[in-house]
Parts: sequence; C-alpha cells; structure tokens
Amino acid sequence: MAKQQKLTAKQKSERIKAAQERERRAQEQRERAEKTKRIFTVVICVILVLALGIPTVALAFLGGGA
Repeated sequence: MAKQQKLTAKQKSERIKAAQERERRAQEQRERAEKTKRIFTVVICVILVLALGIPTVALAFLGGGA
C-alpha cells in the first residue's frame, strides 16, 4: 500500500495554487482554440460567398440580362 505523506499547510497551498494555475492555462487554451475555430469558419464562409458570387455576377453582366 502507498503510504500517505503528511503535507504541511504551505505544501497544500502550493499544490492548490499549482492546480489552479493549470486549470487557468487549460481554460485559456480552450478559449484560444474556440476563437481560432470561429475565425476559420468565418474565413471559409467568405471564400465560399466570393467563389459563388463572383461567377454569378459575371454571368449576369456578360449575359446582357437575357
């Protein structure tokens, strides 16, 4: 069996602070990933709108409104 080590109050507070810091970093990383995904989605949508819109306008212009 593993022997439980007794921790001093200082060691406990240091462990708690370290755990809180890890959680804060993980939360920031999740937020960055979400923001990057959102930006990527917007860029793809703009590219698709342009890719579909420009030829349509060109055909309407070159077709002479027939």
